[in-house]
Amino acid sequence: MIDTRKKLGLGTSHAKIILLGEHSVVYGHPAIALPLKTLKTTAQASFRNDDQLILESRYYTGPLAQVPPFMNGIKRLVEYILEQNHSAQGLTLKVESELPIERGMGSSASVAIAIVRALAQLLDFPLEHTKLLSLANIAEKETHKNPSGLDAATSASETPIWLIRDQEITSIPIAMDAYLVICDSGIKGQTSEAILAVKEALQNDHEQTAAHLDALGDLAHKAKTALATNDVTGLGHLLDQAQSHLKALGVSNAKLDELIALAKENGALGAKLTGGGRGGCFICLVSSQTEAKHLAQILLDKGAISAWIEPLSQEKGTDYANC
Repeated sequence: MIDTRKKLGLGTSHAKIILLGEHSVVYGHPAIALPLKTLKTTAQASFRNDDQLILESRYYTGPLAQVPPFMNGIKRLVEYILEQNHSAQGLTLKVESELPIERGMGSSASVAIAIVRALAQLLDFPLEHTKLLSLANIAEKETHKNPSGLDAATSASETPIWLIRDQEITSIPIAMDAYLVICDSGIKGQTSEAILAVKEALQNDHEQTAAHLDALGDLAHKAKTALATNDVTGLGHLLDQAQSHLKALGVSNAKLDELIALAKENGALGAKLTGGGRGGCFICLVSSQTEAKHLAQILLDKGAISAWIEPLSQEKGTDYANC
């Protein structure tokens, strides 16, 4: 029996970006993703004195049963966990996130990871890492239909992730003398639509679409080597090539193309969209923090709405360029 005297369960997680491998990871190719630990999500779960399930969040506050459609993943996840733990006790679930939604930063996965951790603490059930990811995937399937698992794995990780879907999830060390400028284009990403577009392209023009996906997978392998050997220039070329293939797949858009071109004109060694695409964020590789701050300011002046600076050496900390 659950001890309802235990008043609080807390769970946290963070943002992520995909360095290389978006879309191709859905089809069995590897991807590399980085945790952004300064952009956090916190979930707080507490028992109520009635049988109501109440969600409190930035986008909706009210009965869990009446969440807007884009939050159905949360509803499905919470209901599943309560059912599996035979809990009929009412609870209030409060979610606070610093992540912008629909920007390719793994907002939905970050929320799911934080909720699972909070409920595990409140309901006293064991939570091995594999179970954490499996439970989070319940929400991700409801939200994204065919998720690779990369977002959840990175939102739950303290280190960069190398993932091959249904085969391998491993941490990889990165100690590269370079920085990423991560910018928000100001346009909501359309992950589900982009995934569907790639799926339809595979059906309609299988050979060419498969070639782009294969190339993206090959670039991820090469990037793993570049990260391990401090090949900053080489990594920049790989990012540029990836953007070319993503654009050919139809998952970029005019605003992203414009800002990425601007980044290249102003010193970026490589630049590409990150995440599902058709909006959301893009990343730019530079050699120094000074260059990163200069480039971030240019991009903010020319239309990006937020920017963060992330060192590719994990010994350094993330910086906000638009504080």
